[in-house]
Amino acid sequence: MVAPLKVGIAGLGTVGAEVIRLIETQARVLAGRSGRGIRVVAVTARSKAKKRNIDLRGVEWAKDPLALATHPEVDCFVELMGGAGDPALSAVEAALNAGKSVVTANKALLAKHGLKLAKAAEKHGGALNFEAAVGAAIPVIKTLREGLAGTGINRVYGILNGTCNYILTRMEQEGLSFAECLKDAQRLGYAEANPSFDVDGHDTAQKLAILASLAFGTKVAQSAVYVEGISSIAPEDLRAAADLGYRVKLLGVAVRTAKGIEQRVHPTMVPKTSSIAQVMGVTNAVTIDGEGIPPITLVGPGAGGAATASAVVADIADVARGIRANPFGRPIAQLRDTKKAPMERHEGGYYIRLLARDFPGTAAAIATRLAEQKISIESIVQRHPNGGAAPANGKAVPVPVILITYATHEDAVRRALAAVQKDKVISGRPQVIRIEKN
Repeated sequence: MVAPLKVGIAGLGTVGAEVIRLIETQARVLAGRSGRGIRVVAVTARSKAKKRNIDLRGVEWAKDPLALATHPEVDCFVELMGGAGDPALSAVEAALNAGKSVVTANKALLAKHGLKLAKAAEKHGGALNFEAAVGAAIPVIKTLREGLAGTGINRVYGILNGTCNYILTRMEQEGLSFAECLKDAQRLGYAEANPSFDVDGHDTAQKLAILASLAFGTKVAQSAVYVEGISSIAPEDLRAAADLGYRVKLLGVAVRTAKGIEQRVHPTMVPKTSSIAQVMGVTNAVTIDGEGIPPITLVGPGAGGAATASAVVADIADVARGIRANPFGRPIAQLRDTKKAPMERHEGGYYIRLLARDFPGTAAAIATRLAEQKISIESIVQRHPNGGAAPANGKAVPVPVILITYATHEDAVRRALAAVQKDKVISGRPQVIRIEKN
């Protein structure tokens, strides 16, 4: 009879406690699927006295994460503490160097130290599994690393942050401002007290760096990702998008181009008919464009204790089965360097919203500047305030003008808008949102 896999868990927050509950309640199913039992033998957390509503009788309490990682009775070290540095880093390194397998949900650790950790796993023979680090219950890591191992990937993109998707959904459906929706998201627990990591796009960037490595065989490099957040999005942008057949999402996009792998995070207009446009609220989604197959879209809960724990337990089951896949799909020596692709080289369609001053020659000046950069306009919408009636005070009111361009280069758009601003025919800064086609 095969001995059970002995598991040590560092971090007993919402996810860690749920992992223990799942291993206990699904013990028979896990043993049947894995060919052996799975047993939690030791744990550690910042507070031993905290009430967690889990049964830890018969489970040893290690003095610290490092002691747990090197515990002689632990076969698989599960890191659920979070953070890119210690104690998570030193504990995971110690476990891998001791030949143990590691399961983690720590995207920050992988985005910063993933290559070093994968190299240690490769050298010492343990597994390094991290399905829960991107999209929680969405099995995108296994899909890219194993399910599509024989398929060339051209593009992977998705909604990778539930907080941002929730805010944009509420803004669209209820006409609320970004600030109003953010405050509500904080009240409901979807956003942190300091929400910048989410709303400025950095959480999505960490996850995208991991996906890009798996999809394209590049070294994980968060510094190679261009990042914009959603704080500049206004309700009028969402209304205009709806009128034009689009919806605004914060996307992480990694795409193969003739100039290399482009990695970017920014608000994006996607056609309402696309699968990803239907994903609302805190739900996440990832679309994979592969050679010779239609696009594959995976949709599901991207966060939360139960969803994250289910992915962690699935990774533990893989360790129990004896699966030892290369963490990033290829041996470390085969992963290529990647550099940050300048956004100026990006090519695509653009949504541009201007507040044009209602003077003779304004439209001609804007058209001239766009033409100078060889930018072709697919559609133009002019929204006169008050239905075009003269203002009561007799003063000219800026007129919102919305342009949708055909595919062009980012540097051309930037040059044209800089010239328009210099001409002083618009008020304020132009709003620019990139368009991602199906």
